[in-house]
Amino acid sequence: MKFDPDIFSRTRILVVGDIMLDQYHWGEVNRISPEGPVPIVHVREKSFVLGGAGNVAANLSGLGCQTTITGIYRDDPAGNRIRTILEEKNITNRLIENDSRSTITKTRIMAQGQQLIRLDEENTDPISPALSEKLFHAVEKNIEEYHAVILSDYGKGIFQAPGLCKKIIELCREKNLPVLVDPKGTDWERYRDATAITPNTSELKLVAGTDAHNEETALVEAGRSIRERLNINWLIVTRGPKGMLLAGPDEQAIAIPSVAREVYDVSGAGDTVISTITAAVAAGLSFPEAASLANTAAGIVVGKIGTQPITISELDSALQLENSKQQTPGAINTHTLEGAKILIKAWRNSGKKIVFTNGCFDLLHPGHINLLHQARSFGDRLIIGLNTDASVKRLKGDARPILSEQDRAAILNALDCVDLVVLFDEDTPLSLISSLRPDILVKGADYKPDQVVGRDVVESYGGQVRLVQLLEGYSTTKIANKVLSAGKNIKKQ
Repeated sequence: MKFDPDIFSRTRILVVGDIMLDQYHWGEVNRISPEGPVPIVHVREKSFVLGGAGNVAANLSGLGCQTTITGIYRDDPAGNRIRTILEEKNITNRLIENDSRSTITKTRIMAQGQQLIRLDEENTDPISPALSEKLFHAVEKNIEEYHAVILSDYGKGIFQAPGLCKKIIELCREKNLPVLVDPKGTDWERYRDATAITPNTSELKLVAGTDAHNEETALVEAGRSIRERLNINWLIVTRGPKGMLLAGPDEQAIAIPSVAREVYDVSGAGDTVISTITAAVAAGLSFPEAASLANTAAGIVVGKIGTQPITISELDSALQLENSKQQTPGAINTHTLEGAKILIKAWRNSGKKIVFTNGCFDLLHPGHINLLHQARSFGDRLIIGLNTDASVKRLKGDARPILSEQDRAAILNALDCVDLVVLFDEDTPLSLISSLRPDILVKGADYKPDQVVGRDVVESYGGQVRLVQLLEGYSTTKIANKVLSAGKNIKKQ
């Protein structure tokens, strides 16, 4: 599917639900407490992001949608921080302030790329009738502004208030607005008449009470039954590594396989799914097209540590990559700069050491292979900065490159030691190195340390430059000349 990155910019979407603040304390563990068998975390950094319905809104904003959020909060430190983040993300704040419930806060203690413990501060009792009425009026007041509405139910009291969910769905149907629900719990009667719901496999099984041996058949049947019983148009089941199952008005369910990616954290993946589907439907795409986009978006966010929303540039890069896989066999890990930075951040958060080297790699030979294998041995992930065709031509002359940048990238990606290829158009990789910030920069020993481009940058933040011995007698120019000479001899014969 051809994708226009500006497709969502004109959509206006309202999110209603349980907003919360996600706090992360990032540190490292070097010893066990003498007071008990628990690790001591030396906190290095703290970060704060929107959680719950707030993460849904953050995903929509990241995709470029004009986003509004309605929910409840308290005028406390967590609530004040939420207001600040909403403003920073350009999300319209129509939250209802209340004094009876503290702002929901979840604090995660992180070390060595893993979550050690989570602390929840929350009140999950249903909100009061008066607060429920205020919330409904906040939705009703500006309902004409929106192209779609999301109900983000995290089971924290808003949609447990009797009648609120039903009133919002009825209002949306009167206005011909699609309303999509991320469900919670087993009482789905309150979601009756919604346009779509997006449960995961466990949530659907719990509601349907199915334990059939053939999971896909059971899910299809459960989805059909629930759709008919609750008068819901579409049911999108997220299935983790198995992708998604889309059940709609047609009898035939659509299975969407997952995109193979390295998974670091599934936090917030469901928020990304419902956000992307809603944005796509609001922009005029069909539900199957929207679900396919959402599947790609979910594959991106599970490669991040912690609750992190999708961005339109990430989605665009991932779709370009998927298209390149279909069009160019072997081109499996060639990224734009933006996509590379995303992937590297995920690797780094999981404790991986990043190695970088660069070159034209025109006519790959044993000398190249030796260099790359040595480079990979210095760390956990090897990134290749690959000169584009235009860059090679400026450096090597009009007769080069012999192979196109797509072909050179595909050949490099076929090597087990290469984890990522990033094209750069400049004469040197200095800008690329500055952006990617590798832990180790590798060049051949035919360079002196002070001749290595990017050395000052890498050493400025504590990185290293490593020089490796080259295999003698190999060069692309020699191989090209040998082939040319052989061709001339053949013609003479």
